[in-house]
Amino acid sequence: MKKIGITGGIGSGKTTVCEIFKLLGVAVFHADDEARYLQNNDLEIKERLIDLFGSSIYFPDGKLNREKLASTIFNNSKAMEDVRTIIHPAVRKSFLKWVENHLNEPYVLYEAAIILESGSASDFDQNILILADEKARIERVIRRDHTSEEKVMQRIRNQMPDIQKISLADFTIENNNEMLIIPQIIALDTIIAAET
Repeated sequence: MKKIGITGGIGSGKTTVCEIFKLLGVAVFHADDEARYLQNNDLEIKERLIDLFGSSIYFPDGKLNREKLASTIFNNSKAMEDVRTIIHPAVRKSFLKWVENHLNEPYVLYEAAIILESGSASDFDQNILILADEKARIERVIRRDHTSEEKVMQRIRNQMPDIQKISLADFTIENNNEMLIIPQIIALDTIIAAET
């Protein structure tokens, strides 16, 4: 069974692409969703985040104040790395446990925003990069998050440019509203499944 990483910049359409893979019967592990769950429910993670950022990083109901955390680490690479050091091993452990329930499948997908830039691409047999032009990405995120173009641009600038990611990926999916994505995904599913 192959482990395939699937990633892309903000607004590239990772969720949509993963939903199509699911319709084809492929199991998808959403790393960012698991990270959110662990940040809210894992006592050790909560304690470590409170040690780093103070108790106000959590709301009184015990849920992480994601907006405060994001603004705290956004331009602070040391704080961002500290958070990754806490969260990533826990997510990885959850993924490996999840994989045990999917051993009979030809491959599974691990969906996360920063597989290529975090250096974890080598954890997977192959990696898929979803590409979309900046204009489409900005429009999608504004619509989805009800935010400003300026805030979306800040987030895009904080990510590795697609041109650098392409050389690190084994496959790409174009999601620019110009090429149909379903045929690309079906072709990729056929290729990956055939190689297992």
